[in-house]
Amino acid sequence: MSQLHPNLDIDLANQELKGKSPEEIVAWALSQAKNPIITTNFRPYESAILHLVAKQRPDITVLWVDSGYNTDATYQFANKVIRDLNLNVITYIPKQTAAYRDATMNGIPGIDNPQHDEFTDQVKLEPFRRALDELKPDVWFNAIRKDQTEFRQGLDVLSLSKDGVLKVAPLFEKTDADLDAYLEEHNLPNEFDYFDPTKVEEHRECGLHTQL
Repeated sequence: MSQLHPNLDIDLANQELKGKSPEEIVAWALSQAKNPIITTNFRPYESAILHLVAKQRPDITVLWVDSGYNTDATYQFANKVIRDLNLNVITYIPKQTAAYRDATMNGIPGIDNPQHDEFTDQVKLEPFRRALDELKPDVWFNAIRKDQTEFRQGLDVLSLSKDGVLKVAPLFEKTDADLDAYLEEHNLPNEFDYFDPTKVEEHRECGLHTQL
């Protein structure tokens, strides 16, 4: 039970959304929302989820937690998508600079380094917690997909954050091929030169969807 959604039976809602199109899932979720947000890191295929949601809710708050470690290509991609889709982006950044971590952690700690958890908290989890606390969303659109990691295979289109925010993944059942077709249909850009310093390996979770 979520205080933000006291009348929502999430298991029943997930059953009812099975087989629905991403557009139908977005429309349903927006009908439940008073203050929705969509989160993005401008990784590959992110223009799909941003276009999908923004075409139904053009003024939706788009939360970008910029770790400060993105590639030049990712920043160029982000600027293009923000401009082309006229997105209402709010950017949150870590409280410490990359220079601080270079000095205190000798750069980006490897995943076997005890400092990696602290690094992840500094560059991703703390800014996200701060953003969610300040923006106070009741619905959180995200781009997670079932085929991305083993952990996500146990999730569903709808889930609840630890604070009771309804997390909605309209593309949960979609594959890269599905999204390639969506991008082509809507003439949307893509960019594969992307680096997440908190994951390092593609199949790992960074903690965002396991801890928040």
